[in-house]
Amino acid sequence: MVDPHVCLTCGAHLPGDTPPPALCPICDEPRQYVEETGQAWGRHDALLAGHGPRIEEEAFGLVGVGLEPPLAIGQRALLVRTPEGNVLWDCVPLLHDATVARLRELGGVRAIAVSHPHFTTGVARFAAAFDADVVLHAADRAFVTHPHPRLRFWDGERQPLFGGVELVRAGGHFPGGTVLHWPAGANGRGVLLTGDIVMVVPDRRYVAFMYSYPNLIPLPVREVERIGAALEPLAVEAIVGGWWGRVVAADGKDVVRRSVERYRQAVAGRLDGASVPWPDAPG
Repeated sequence: MVDPHVCLTCGAHLPGDTPPPALCPICDEPRQYVEETGQAWGRHDALLAGHGPRIEEEAFGLVGVGLEPPLAIGQRALLVRTPEGNVLWDCVPLLHDATVARLRELGGVRAIAVSHPHFTTGVARFAAAFDADVVLHAADRAFVTHPHPRLRFWDGERQPLFGGVELVRAGGHFPGGTVLHWPAGANGRGVLLTGDIVMVVPDRRYVAFMYSYPNLIPLPVREVERIGAALEPLAVEAIVGGWWGRVVAADGKDVVRRSVERYRQAVAGRLDGASVPWPDAPG
């Protein structure tokens, strides 16, 4: 595989056999941004020297796969191990030889599933290294920046993989915004892997939902309600987000329910059951 171009802001990969575009197609879009200093590109192989692999257990037996120091958005991926093979959930911009070796020691990667285009990053390189399928929702097909023959697109609302793991389209942040449900996780009580389709926030009694996190653009209430409805049938004890330590360890189902309700109240101008005294508009 030709050494790909890597957007230094979001980590997106573009084929390395042609010059990159003037602007990253993932960043030049309302949910993301181009740095004020302008678009910056790196090459994958040159970037390896400045970032080492970070591979360690995160929670509930999930193995986190990240970079140290972080690059671009700074997310980490998660390896979900099942008796029928392993799923790599989400991805990171760089793939070191040491990462390949360690993941092979852990049973390899049978499939790669991604929550949304901001975290697609290096999936083509990971797919080539592990001969793994990359499973993406078809609603986000237009955001693929590095085509690969192992990309597989699915339609609809739910997509079983193997080992009991299932993908669920939640929408919200992107039309194809996806979460991964691992029913066997948390001793059979269920774990939900969400990237930032459902954002784990510092107050672990709640999660958050946004159209754009860096630009602080909210979602319509109906879309947040849709996310809640998509997740309601699932057994969810724990929620694991897209960055190190972003874990809701218990009562995940109720956390989602109360967060949807809080969002609804906030947009309606009501919090904690009381009217919010917003001042009248000037003029």
